[in-house]
Amino acid sequence: NGGTELTYRADVSKVKSGSVGDAMSSLRDVIERRVNLFGVGEPVVQVVNPGIVSGLSDWRLLVELPGVADIEQAVALIGKTPQLDFRLVRSEAKNLTAEELKNKTIDEVFLPTGLDGQYIGSAALQFTNSGSGQISGQPIVALTLNPEGKDLFGKITKEHKGEVLAIFLDGVIISSPVIQDEITDGKAVISGGFTTEEAKSLVRDLNYGALPVPVELISTQTIGASLGENAKTAGVKAGIWGFALIVIFLIFWYRLPGFLASVSLVIYIILSLAIFKLIPVTLTAAGIAGFILSIGMAVDANILIFERTKEELKKGKSIYDALHEGFSRAWLSIRDSNISSIITAIILFWLGTSAIKGFALTLGIGVLISMLTAITISRTFLFAVAKKSFDNNESKFKKFLFSNGLHM
Repeated sequence: NGGTELTYRADVSKVKSGSVGDAMSSLRDVIERRVNLFGVGEPVVQVVNPGIVSGLSDWRLLVELPGVADIEQAVALIGKTPQLDFRLVRSEAKNLTAEELKNKTIDEVFLPTGLDGQYIGSAALQFTNSGSGQISGQPIVALTLNPEGKDLFGKITKEHKGEVLAIFLDGVIISSPVIQDEITDGKAVISGGFTTEEAKSLVRDLNYGALPVPVELISTQTIGASLGENAKTAGVKAGIWGFALIVIFLIFWYRLPGFLASVSLVIYIILSLAIFKLIPVTLTAAGIAGFILSIGMAVDANILIFERTKEELKKGKSIYDALHEGFSRAWLSIRDSNISSIITAIILFWLGTSAIKGFALTLGIGVLISMLTAITISRTFLFAVAKKSFDNNESKFKKFLFSNGLHM
């Protein structure tokens, strides 16, 4: 369906060096929330680190919006810098039912207090102890306000005891603690039955949602629907033709084992596509390329086994024994080759852009499944046929079926 890719440059000059990574992660999460509110299917928002590997000298944020071909619309989805806001529940909204609240806007339900992210000094993750009147070890969020925020917060908590003080980040409520008492020291604790991960996320949002990393749009790119569809169609056609040629080669050159390997290859493709559906994995043009490459690697494992088997047959061993030795001798080569490919896929997924990640993911999953099909499924088929179909006095025809190439 096409889409838009936006690249932003982030200004981290005012962020402490040790906190830049967390600040960028917070910005990424907020941008994802903003885009998801508009129902964009499978948006990709990722941080691009500076360094030798990326070749960049600054931090960047890459945003991909499938199905959004209008660049102006895409920029509008990102919108302005994320904002942190504290609000009270309006008196007229306190008695509304849940059904009635669904039809109300944020401004109709919550009243701005003037206390926002600019007044937050810091937020920290803490845990309750046995003397705090709560269950020991529960995660809580401790807030420290700057001097201006301290005075404003004291006034709000004094005048609105027992009321809910909701915390919003980028227009989405992230916490709704109840004011228990007047707070004059500029410190507060938010407790709401958080898990540790939820509390960490809230701390990060409070610390960096208030002073988000300023971003500047530096490049845009529109991918047309016809271009994306043509690339996918070409990739699928290449995969079908490649698979057909592989099957023809396997049967012609390796005969009966080649036929069984082709059946195993069909099972491999079915398993791979099923796992792609379950995860789920979006098969982009790059993802299709990775999947096709993994098919070739699955065939490579079978060829190693067949060649080792051929060497054992030349030594005069029975077909069953030759197969057993062939699998044993080929396993180490298959293992080392696939581990190398998996390591490569992990590195590509870790450091690559979204397109490279799609390629790396399908390649990595495909290599893992190919080890199963080559070592387990092909082995089961071959030993079943060899054991049931051949006796100790093997005819030339039977040996011909398990030979390969021009060897009779």
